[in-house]
Amino acid sequence: MRDWLAPIGRLTITLLLVLAALLVALWLWHRYERDPWTRDGHVRADIVRITPDVSGLVTEVAIRDNQHVEPGDLLFVVDRPRFRLTLEQANAAIQSARATLNQARREAARDIALGDLVARETHEQNVARVATAAAALAQAESNRNQAALNLQRTMVRATVSGTITNLDLHPGDYVAAGQQALALVDDGSIRVEGYFEETKLPQIRLGQRARVLLMGDATPIEGHVDSIAAGISDTERSNTGNLLPNVNPTFTWVRLAQRIPVRIKLDRVPNGTRLIAGRTATVTILPQAAR
Repeated sequence: MRDWLAPIGRLTITLLLVLAALLVALWLWHRYERDPWTRDGHVRADIVRITPDVSGLVTEVAIRDNQHVEPGDLLFVVDRPRFRLTLEQANAAIQSARATLNQARREAARDIALGDLVARETHEQNVARVATAAAALAQAESNRNQAALNLQRTMVRATVSGTITNLDLHPGDYVAAGQQALALVDDGSIRVEGYFEETKLPQIRLGQRARVLLMGDATPIEGHVDSIAAGISDTERSNTGNLLPNVNPTFTWVRLAQRIPVRIKLDRVPNGTRLIAGRTATVTILPQAAR
C-alpha cells in the first residue's frame, strides 16, 4: 500500500505545482495583456506662452521663478516711457488736425455767407478742405487710440491662474512683439495622460473610474476617463514632394502595439500631492461601470 502512496503523492504535488504555474501564467498574461493599466503615464498641463504685444526694453520684472500668479497680476513692463511719449505726440497731432478742421469750416461758412461773390470753384475747394481736414482728424484720433492701446499693453499681465516656470527674463532685456518671454503653467488644465496599448482600448470607456499613482507617492489619486485621442502619427507613411504617400515597403513579423493617449481628469487629489507637469504616473482603469 505504501508503495502506491508515494508515487501518487509525488504525482499530486507535481500536478498542483503545474496547475499553480498555469494559473499564475494566466493571471500574468491577463494582467499585462488585457487589464487596462499602464506605467507609461505623465502629468500634463497647458503651457501659456506669455508674449508681449509691443517691442522694447524690459524695464521691470514683477515676478520671480516658480511664483504662483492670478489672472490680471502684473508680470513685466516693456519700455513704458517711450510709448507714453508716442501717446503725447498722438494727442498733439489731434489738436493740430482739429485746428485745421475748424479753420476749414470757418472758410467754408464764410463762402456760404458771401454767396455769389465767391467763385464756384473756390467754394468747392473749401468744401474739399473741410472733408480732408475731417479725415485727417479721424486718422489722428485712430493713431491716438492705437498709441493708448500700445501704452496699456506695455504692462504684460497673467491671463490664467498658474505658476511661472523656468523664468529667464531680466530688466534690460529686449523683447520683440510676438516673441515668447516666459512660460506659465495653467493650473486649471492639469491632468494625467496614460498611454495605453491599442489591445487594451476595448476595456476603456468614457467616464470609467481611474486610479493614478505618481512615482514617489504612496497615496493614489482618483479620477475618470475624460477622453481618448482621435489619432496618432503614422510612422510607416510620409508625404513626398508630389503629395503622393511614401509607404515603408518593409514589414516585420513582430508588430508592437501602438500606444494611444487617454486623458484622465482628476476628481480628488490628496493634500500635499505635487502635480508637476512631466511627473511619471501609473494609471489603472477600474472595472466599475461608466458614470
